[in-house]
Amino acid sequence: MSQPSQQQHLNVYIQGKGYPILCLHGHPGCGRSMSVFTQHLSQQFQTIAPDLRGYGKSNHEGEFEMIDHLNDIENLLNRLGINKCLVLGWSLGGILAIELALRCPARVSGLILIASAAKPRGNHPPITWQDNLYTAIAAILNRLKPGWQWNIETFGMRSLFRYLIQQHTPTAYHYIAKDAVSAYLQTSPQATRALNQALKAGYNRLADLAQIQCPSLILAGEADRHITAASSQETAQHLKNSHWHCYPNTAHLFPWEIPDLILNDIDNWLEIDLPHFGKKLSNL
Repeated sequence: MSQPSQQQHLNVYIQGKGYPILCLHGHPGCGRSMSVFTQHLSQQFQTIAPDLRGYGKSNHEGEFEMIDHLNDIENLLNRLGINKCLVLGWSLGGILAIELALRCPARVSGLILIASAAKPRGNHPPITWQDNLYTAIAAILNRLKPGWQWNIETFGMRSLFRYLIQQHTPTAYHYIAKDAVSAYLQTSPQATRALNQALKAGYNRLADLAQIQCPSLILAGEADRHITAASSQETAQHLKNSHWHCYPNTAHLFPWEIPDLILNDIDNWLEIDLPHFGKKLSNL
């Protein structure tokens, strides 16, 4: 492995007050694409949602590796004076959350892994030119008129969105219009190459999960084609103190399909399974 590149000063969105929750987005993504979590959690906690290197407004010149994301995250926590936090990661963000817990166990008080796995496996079908065409049309029309039922039925359900969501509701398409399209356009080729190199090398941290002592919540979509529910469950089984839940009739973007249910389950985990992460921590 080559030497890590120069430190990246990450763009970051901070909301609320209280115990910090670091929210790490997936690929493609950005800090803003975590709004489904941050808008809700910031009512009780301080949410910290960075644009990772090569994503959003964290522009970076030149190539880099996945390890650079960890260096950037650790530097961000140092810059903000955060010694300990919960970490919520979606997809790639969940993998980085696991890596952070392995690298800095004293800093991670709990993990919330969304559509992620320590040994990610997918079962996505081959992509055709029609898939790409319908996806482009659906995305453009949805950006102009979010949640338009005619567009959903005519193009959305025939596009690649059908592998990202199962419930083609206006709510899901509003999130896609607000948080997905701009994040996709702001994802750099370098970020894509860094992820592909890591996946090509065969990422697998299952054997190391026994080192993680903090409690964890792992949530999965039953029809997730990008990181299968089975691989998420496998991760939960290797973590010592974990709770796993799988949602039927949902896919990789399930927090945008059933946001109220997801947020309620996260709240319950924080308040019931982890009562010490409740309101008392907002006074720290």
